[in-house]
Amino acid sequence: MTTTDATGTRPAEPAADEASAPRLGLVAVRAVPTRLSDRLGMSGEPHADALRAFRAARHEFIAGSRIDMGALAADLGVDRTSLFRWVGNRDALLSEVLWSLAIPTLDRADHPELHGPARLVELLSAFVDALIDADYFRTFLTREPARALRLLTTADSEIQRRLRVVIETAIDEEAVRGTYAPPLPTADLAYLLARIAESFIYADLITGDEPDAAKARDAFALVLGR
Repeated sequence: MTTTDATGTRPAEPAADEASAPRLGLVAVRAVPTRLSDRLGMSGEPHADALRAFRAARHEFIAGSRIDMGALAADLGVDRTSLFRWVGNRDALLSEVLWSLAIPTLDRADHPELHGPARLVELLSAFVDALIDADYFRTFLTREPARALRLLTTADSEIQRRLRVVIETAIDEEAVRGTYAPPLPTADLAYLLARIAESFIYADLITGDEPDAAKARDAFALVLGR
């Protein structure tokens, strides 16, 4: 099965070569590294076994299957101890799989030719829309709602911290250009925008409402003053 990212196209493989890699998502990985992201080559040479296990896990995830550490170890021809040594526990692996799919999605959502609030609204809205439309992502949310919310939305999660870095980076770039004057400290505004994104992406899990990218866009535009 051909793997796809949240926008329906094949995602870039994490690798040591960052010359042609997406920009915002990798800035966030550098700001919020993990042991596994380091082993996948985000800050040096990748660990071959960790990368092999990661790619197999991501293939299963995009296929809509549950990542099972025992089954993954068996498929790789190793024991669970070796697998855990390579990639850490299941939460660590899931988090990096999820972020690896966010990287190309963010890259496609960003339009640096836009400026000020227009760029920020488009970046966030397109990202929300892509996640709402990604079937394999919705399958994961439905199958493991509590784990998904913990990995994706809590302040301690690498994913939410990285998303906030992405938003902060985009805000700072527009402020430096002189095209946007944030109404709040950048970190506070990024946190608010991340929470708005989450409230619409995961609305079905949080309130029972349908996820709605159009409402998210309206909320972003209101906060950002577009």
